[in-house]
Amino acid sequence: MPEKEKPAGSLIVRDGVSQPPAVNPDIDKKIKQKSGRKLCAASYLKGITQGDRAVLGQAITLIESNNPKHFDLAQDVVEKCLPFGNKSLRIGISGIPGAGKSTFIEAFGTMLTEAGHKVAVLAIDPSSVTTGGSILGDKTRMERLSTNPGAFIRPSPSAGTLGGVARKTRETIILCEAAGFDIILVETVGVGQSETAVATMVDFFILLMVAGAGDELQGIKRGIMEIADLVAINKADGDNRLRAERTASEFRNAVHFFPGPPSGIPTRVVTCSSKYGDGIGEIWSLIEDYVRRTKESGYFLEKRKEQNVQRMNDFIENYLRESFYNDRRVAEIKPLVEKQLREGEITSYKGAFILLNKFLDK
Repeated sequence: MPEKEKPAGSLIVRDGVSQPPAVNPDIDKKIKQKSGRKLCAASYLKGITQGDRAVLGQAITLIESNNPKHFDLAQDVVEKCLPFGNKSLRIGISGIPGAGKSTFIEAFGTMLTEAGHKVAVLAIDPSSVTTGGSILGDKTRMERLSTNPGAFIRPSPSAGTLGGVARKTRETIILCEAAGFDIILVETVGVGQSETAVATMVDFFILLMVAGAGDELQGIKRGIMEIADLVAINKADGDNRLRAERTASEFRNAVHFFPGPPSGIPTRVVTCSSKYGDGIGEIWSLIEDYVRRTKESGYFLEKRKEQNVQRMNDFIENYLRESFYNDRRVAEIKPLVEKQLREGEITSYKGAFILLNKFLDK
């Protein structure tokens, strides 16, 4: 709104703050050295492997960029980091809104850093509908962990990706492993049938629930619980402790009706209190036992191999999608096709085939 003359009272109305563009115009500045020169792939690798968090952050920004001119450099950086990766334990954490995921991660991550581990937290925040940016709330909620020298927190926008997992999360995991983080925690947006995407990039999956969530959640529990390695009923403290224990008992009965997990290790159900730290140590002990047993059986390594194949397939899908929407010929006729759709002149399927045929040059 325009600035107005000062009224008789104490209220002064000034110009509003303009909204940022959908694509950050300063992204090139974020992936440059302090000297102003862009880093090459070798420089990125050197900084990442030496534990330079500023360079690590710049590299993650690079691979998250949708700018086509950043693509080749980003892939070069990831490829160079591959030999230094694959040495961490990757843990996925999901749960319904209000389950206390951030509080749990702070308590869990703090315990791990005190035990000598280096922890990277990849918090997938909901994207802004208008700008595509991230709310970045986890850095404010995890106050202790965000200042912990043994931890690194990277909030990233989900960008509408299926499963609430950021499109480049797999590449970010590789960079964090190359930087020396031996435990990677991947927090997802929420719980739903598509949330299972996180299971394709982690070694162990934790589902956080709370007591008294209500029957309206039953529809989403089934799909996510079938791939959970551990279900933790959080906020089991104070007056809620007994109710949490009853809920845990109900969940233990429920998991018996699900198909056996491919790991051969039954899903465990426990209670915990992130606020007071109760049960956090037990959860870590169960994870260590799971890792030991799956490595002995060979399942741990086989799952990693399958995830590499899944990563390739996901990359192909993402690459084709971006190539389609960035194609100049498609962009030229897309407004006309959309106009015909709105006016009911063609069907949605017809419009899709018109654009696809133009992209495939048929």
